[in-house]
Amino acid sequence: MSGAHASLREVTRSFATEKGSVLHALGPISFDLQAGEFFSVVGPSGCGKSTLLEIISGLSPASTGSALFEGRPVGSDVPEGVGVVFQEDASFPWLSVRENIGFGLQQQGVRSAEIRRRVDDALRLVGLWDFAEAYPVQLSGGMRQRVCIARTLVLQPRLILLDEPFGALDQQTRLLMGDEVLTLWRATGATVMLITHSLDEAALLSDRVGVMSARPGRFLEIVETGWPRERDSRLATGARFGEISSHLWGLLRGESMKAMRSQAVAA
Repeated sequence: MSGAHASLREVTRSFATEKGSVLHALGPISFDLQAGEFFSVVGPSGCGKSTLLEIISGLSPASTGSALFEGRPVGSDVPEGVGVVFQEDASFPWLSVRENIGFGLQQQGVRSAEIRRRVDDALRLVGLWDFAEAYPVQLSGGMRQRVCIARTLVLQPRLILLDEPFGALDQQTRLLMGDEVLTLWRATGATVMLITHSLDEAALLSDRVGVMSARPGRFLEIVETGWPRERDSRLATGARFGEISSHLWGLLRGESMKAMRSQAVAA
């Protein structure tokens, strides 16, 4: 696959504060998300990373500029073909793993036989086949997040947006979950955009990493990693991984200090 899958053109986002002033949170930002790539976004806290994802997904409007998905303007709802996974555990505790994964399809009125086929495929793909009848309370945090990812996958999105999905997990589990996401990315052929605070995660998983400035967030640089498509967390032992992570931190250190000073003044 090639070409722009999603595009932002001169996008900004501003918010009215409780004091009546205007907070310029994001932009202007212009960039193309290439079809089939794994793109990560890193930046200081409060720089607008999640806002960027919400604009691409249609969950939040741009104040100015335009967002396109597959050449069509993004409206006020998530476009068909886009799936979103958030950090929070969004599984339903009263439903089994199988029922959780099939929930969205059921809401769409998909036939029972098709739901079963897609859910079975997703259970195998995310390694939860043996836990299909378990309930979320019986699963680890990483397994519950896999349920949420599988619930998105069965909808067969062409663009998957991940907003810090592994933020609550320990480092070792994050690395293993990253491997699983890479496997899913290759298996589905979808375009993936990941919002993360972890520079190592971004350096390891991505074809490209967009590095954002302190608020109002803009891209300082888009870093190409040069990784092969067939990759996993073993790359973390190599010199190239260290070079990429160091470069990302070199770009972000000063911006993170600006963000900390700005937050201290606001407090």
